[in-house]
Amino acid sequence: MGETKRQFQMPHTYIIIFGVILLAALLTMFVPLGKYETREITYMMNGEEKSRTVLDPESFQYVLDENGKKVTKIAPLFGTEDFGRQGILNYVFEGLTTGDKNGTAVGIIAFILVVGGAFGIVLKTGAVESGIMRVIAITNGREILLIPVLITLFSLGGAVFGMGEEAIPFVMILVPMFVAMGYDAVVGIMCSYVATQIGFGSSWQNPFGLAVAQGVAGIPVMSGAWFRIPLWIFFTALASVFTMRYAVKIKKNPQLSVAYESDEAYRTEFAQNGREMPPFLLGHKLVLLTVAACMAWTIWGVVVKGYYIPEIASQFFVMGFVSGIIGVAFHLNGMSLNDIPKAFDRGAADLLGAAMCVGMAQGIIIILGGTSATDGTVLNTILHSISEGMKNFPPVISAWLMYIFQSVFNFFVVSGSGQAALTMPVMAPLADLVGVERQVAVVAYQLGDAFTNFIVPTSGCLLGALAAAKLDWGKWAKFQIRFQAVLFVCASLAVILAVMIGLS
Repeated sequence: MGETKRQFQMPHTYIIIFGVILLAALLTMFVPLGKYETREITYMMNGEEKSRTVLDPESFQYVLDENGKKVTKIAPLFGTEDFGRQGILNYVFEGLTTGDKNGTAVGIIAFILVVGGAFGIVLKTGAVESGIMRVIAITNGREILLIPVLITLFSLGGAVFGMGEEAIPFVMILVPMFVAMGYDAVVGIMCSYVATQIGFGSSWQNPFGLAVAQGVAGIPVMSGAWFRIPLWIFFTALASVFTMRYAVKIKKNPQLSVAYESDEAYRTEFAQNGREMPPFLLGHKLVLLTVAACMAWTIWGVVVKGYYIPEIASQFFVMGFVSGIIGVAFHLNGMSLNDIPKAFDRGAADLLGAAMCVGMAQGIIIILGGTSATDGTVLNTILHSISEGMKNFPPVISAWLMYIFQSVFNFFVVSGSGQAALTMPVMAPLADLVGVERQVAVVAYQLGDAFTNFIVPTSGCLLGALAAAKLDWGKWAKFQIRFQAVLFVCASLAVILAVMIGLS
């Protein structure tokens, strides 16, 4: 009998997060607690005065006991109020219930489930499938050209109005479309969610990340656009070329795809429907028109009215509701009234795993004490220690280390505006000390924050996109690590170039 060769199997996302929880708990045994004082800053954006509470980088102090010794707070197995709920074994529940409807865990979890349910109704109508087959017929062998067009559009969305969570519904449409074209789920994610983060990282006006970082750093909001616009063009083109090369390879040999097994569900569904072109009825057109109208409504709401997670979730709910009514009225896919809630349930269930991961990942921050600058936390001490260690390097090295730091810190604080509020008050004055322009520190923040958003397993948006594509994080990371290497080299060169030309 021959020996069966055992292949390495990537751990489930839940296991990876639990491993990080244990690592965070280990850090609490050795890293003392630290805290900052805060101050209020104001800055102008689009002619409107904005204010934000940020930490004072000069105010850091260790938490001391009555004997004047540094305090460590070891995470217990089960957290209590005395320990700030830093329990190793109750990280799931505490993580799931963290925050409010405007963000963090609770808001993002609700958003993912509502969007999943709404698109469950849309998919039930059969409009997406009929539309996909019609697009394939229209492109007629020129499908590859859709990749640069979609990446440019989604990247522009990330650059102009900070598109991120809004990309998750598009994944549900683009992934089956690209699979039907002979590509895979990876191409669909690259053309949607990843593209938004490419734009987010090289943006010249993003109100949720760049504007906050520049405001906190005390430099004019929207400044440095002459450098960032070419940067956006370069990274958008880079993502397009990388994705197109990958897509060509997968079309030649689909089994090379990391998503080959998970894409089987899509391939089976298309095979069951046969090779005949499905009818593209008036009802289907109305459903797709409803989806398009919702996207336009969302963009208007974000740009003009400042809509965020609660409002956007409601917009998608309306889209699902209207699509369901159309489906019943036109009897699409044999839909009855009871099929609307059933489809909503199935759609939400498809994204439940991603919603759970969002809460679990938030548990990492809870173990480290949270993101409050004024509370004694391990995270504050880590932030202070790393910033102190950067002071003894030449300007170019210091700027590059800022980029690396922002990339790593993004693992713990995925929110762009949240990371800006925590790190830029420290990085901006640090830039002054090491002879680097503050504008360069903002570039390092941008690139470090955004480009790791599509690989860190703590990103709720990423996990939502992967769940919508039926792709495990481990398999995605296996593909993504190569693109991350390319981005790391190019982003490093961009930061160095910004230092060399004295970007200000």
